[in-house]
Amino acid sequence: MDVLDWLLDSDPALRWQVLRDLTDAPPDQLRAERARIETEGWGARLLELQGEDGQWDGGTYYPSPYDDAEPGQPWTATTYSLLLLREFGLDPESAAARTAVARVREGSRWEEGGQRFFDGEVEPCINGMTVALGAYFGEQVDGVVARLLDEQLDDGGWNCEAERGSTRSSFDTTINVLEGLLAYGRTAGDTPEVTSARGRGEDYLLDRGLLRRKSTGELINPAWLQFSHPTRWHYDVLRGLDYFRASGREPDPRAAEALELVRGKGRPDGTWLLENSHPGRSHFPLDDGDGLPSRWNTLRALRVLGWAGDA
Repeated sequence: MDVLDWLLDSDPALRWQVLRDLTDAPPDQLRAERARIETEGWGARLLELQGEDGQWDGGTYYPSPYDDAEPGQPWTATTYSLLLLREFGLDPESAAARTAVARVREGSRWEEGGQRFFDGEVEPCINGMTVALGAYFGEQVDGVVARLLDEQLDDGGWNCEAERGSTRSSFDTTINVLEGLLAYGRTAGDTPEVTSARGRGEDYLLDRGLLRRKSTGELINPAWLQFSHPTRWHYDVLRGLDYFRASGREPDPRAAEALELVRGKGRPDGTWLLENSHPGRSHFPLDDGDGLPSRWNTLRALRVLGWAGDA
């Protein structure tokens, strides 16, 4: 099996990224392939699921109705639907994106306190997502960014449990905030404050090798060694490395063990598996299931290793 051919035999949302990240495809070919997202496949299907109220599945972070006895966490409400459209690469200037985001801006309110979607809420993990979405789709999120900068902890990261007294950062929260600040810096322009906060957050992850306790060197969470997709709010090693690749930062020696983990998980046929799907209600599958080759994880692993200098 030719892995590149296998990756290209896929949805436009994935195919255009394969062309961008793993080939020398010309810009006009990338634009044409990316434009198909709003009219074909996963992107078109997800856009069609938006309700007349501007929300997906009746809610902002959680669907409505929703029974918390449901297994796992539901991933079908507005936040995670927009995150998928962003990951797919839906052109934020397209008519479909502008219409969908305008409907969110007008109709979606956070369950926590009734705030407008792009005003954010109180948890830094969720606000990191809000900043990433606002920056990508051209919405004003300066106030949410200011809040996140104020909430950075002394060790350099962030934690949704800080309001309940935690003084130690969380990898899960920190990666969501870093992704948001990276997107914000690219669209609104990095300020010294944002650049400094990102640097401290990145060092929080790197000082721990992207997977170990700084104090003892022990593995923090074995689940981080398994690569999921979509990652939702969860951290794992591949997500951490893909963030650093996207940031444009040179590979850091502190990430050497994490990179070896990715290399070691590559299969003889050149693919990587889907290993750790996060349970809960979803719109539709994007891969064939855990334990099977994953086009998304293969793309992400190959572009990370390309950034690290592997052939």
